Amino acid sequence: MAVATAPKQAWPPWPPVFFLLLLPALGSSGNCPAVCDCTSQPQAVLCAHRRLEAVPGGLPLDTELLDLSGNRLWGLQQGMLSRLGQLRELDLSYNQLSTLEPGAFHGLRSLLTLRLQGNRLRIMGPGVFAGLSALTLLDLRLNQIVLFLDGAFRELGSLQQLEVGDNHLVFVAPGAFAGLAKLSTLTLERCNLSTVPGPALARLPALGALKLRELDIGRLPAGALRGLGQLRELEIHHWPALEALEPGSLGGLNLSSLAITHCNLSSVPFQALHHLSFLRALDLSRNPISAIPARRLSSLVRLQELRLSGACLTSIAAHAFHGLTAFHLLDVADNALQTLEETAFPSPDKLVTLRLSGNPLTCDCRLLWLLRLRRRLDFGSTPPACAGPQHVQGKSLREFADILPPGHFTCRPALIRKSGPRWVMAEEGGHAVFSCSGDGDPAPTVSWMRPQGVRLGRAGRVRVLQDGTLEIRSVQLRDRGAYVCVVSNVAGNDSLRTWLEVIQVEPPNGTLSDPNSTSPGIPGPFFLDSRGIAMVLAVGFLPFLTSVTLCFGLIALWSKGKGRVKHHVTFDFVAPRTSGDKNSGGNRVTAKLF
Repeated sequence: MAVATAPKQAWPPWPPVFFLLLLPALGSSGNCPAVCDCTSQPQAVLCAHRRLEAVPGGLPLDTELLDLSGNRLWGLQQGMLSRLGQLRELDLSYNQLSTLEPGAFHGLRSLLTLRLQGNRLRIMGPGVFAGLSALTLLDLRLNQIVLFLDGAFRELGSLQQLEVGDNHLVFVAPGAFAGLAKLSTLTLERCNLSTVPGPALARLPALGALKLRELDIGRLPAGALRGLGQLRELEIHHWPALEALEPGSLGGLNLSSLAITHCNLSSVPFQALHHLSFLRALDLSRNPISAIPARRLSSLVRLQELRLSGACLTSIAAHAFHGLTAFHLLDVADNALQTLEETAFPSPDKLVTLRLSGNPLTCDCRLLWLLRLRRRLDFGSTPPACAGPQHVQGKSLREFADILPPGHFTCRPALIRKSGPRWVMAEEGGHAVFSCSGDGDPAPTVSWMRPQGVRLGRAGRVRVLQDGTLEIRSVQLRDRGAYVCVVSNVAGNDSLRTWLEVIQVEPPNGTLSDPNSTSPGIPGPFFLDSRGIAMVLAVGFLPFLTSVTLCFGLIALWSKGKGRVKHHVTFDFVAPRTSGDKNSGGNRVTAKLF
């Protein structure tokens, strides 16, 4: 009996090129894991926040981005990802990874970015990153890493950026960074390092940017960063214990940008900075720095930008920025400056940006230059405003008209109002004080000098006190003479001459010696000791008595002749004139007949 069979279905003849196009699709994928998203972007498998405890199987072989962040992965064993040879970015952040077996990333020869932040890693030893020869970015932040052992990153020859902040790091072995020949950026922040790991950093020949933030380090020793010849950017941020920079702490560096912010520097570290001739940007904000003296920055010939906001600045001296021919940005916002004089800048017209808000500015003649340039200067979002005088208080510099009303932006010249005796007598070895004070707007400064133009300082035996008083301790004969008090402000100056007469102290016998000591040539009481008695017995009593009598006679003749010496004292006379004449003009000089 014949059995009917269904006719075979004829498949259309597909061209061979169809199978060539189909082969990559068949060999690339397999199926996308059910818990992941493979459709949001091409060649990406997104498995973030899926409560995974292990790497899912069946990952497409052509995956370039694998996101496993925010899961419960506790470990990564060797070979788990070795089939993903085309993977370029792997995100394992915010899991529970505590161990990474050596060779865990073996086979990921194309991986460029590896994110491991927010896990429980404790120790980085050699071999963990074996096989990642193409890796350029490694993020190890927010772990519990305590040690970086020698050779921990030896296989990462292409790494350019390493993030290791927010760890428990206490020690970095000298050879920990060996092999990182191309590392350009390193960030060490919020860890337990007590010293800068200089020997380890010296193994980074290509390092261009180093960021050391929020560390409990009190000093940067000399030569700590020596060997980083390619370093161009250094940031030291929030070191509360750092009070000063040692002179050689930045030795061997050739920086273009330096930031030392939120530390405890009380002055600009000029000695540590003076060799940085290629420095272009300096940021010392949030340090208790009170003054910028004159010409101390002149060695930084290429400096263009200085930021000192939020410090304790009360004064910027005249000529403070002289020598800085390219200087164009100054940020001194939120300080205690009452004025900023034009003489501080080598070329005020070259200034482009000036951040001056948050200062108690006194709008007098010292700020006229700023009023003139106010329309072209970049003051930032908040222009500076006047804190005084009363009639302009709170008014922004941009609000003033080009023609000022009378009494605006004016100053009153300095005049001497009070002074002590103009002739002071003091004994040799004694103490002399001259007082002098002035009045003016702005308040004048008081200085003292000798007529020859020698200005007296604030230290030493002859010194000027903080209140303008001249003090001379242990008066000497050479201190005799005139002293000139000068009170000055930006609008003018005034002067007053005083005189010190030194009384020479002599003992009762007329000598210039200390009465408590016996000078050569003047005999004291005559006594014979044992050697004198032996000499008398040896030469005989009569010759000895004759010699003594002759000596006393000669001494008597010498003393009598000395009494006939005449003493001459020369007195200087300068015709006096009234010192209270306010219309006399110029400097006032008052003299006295002695």
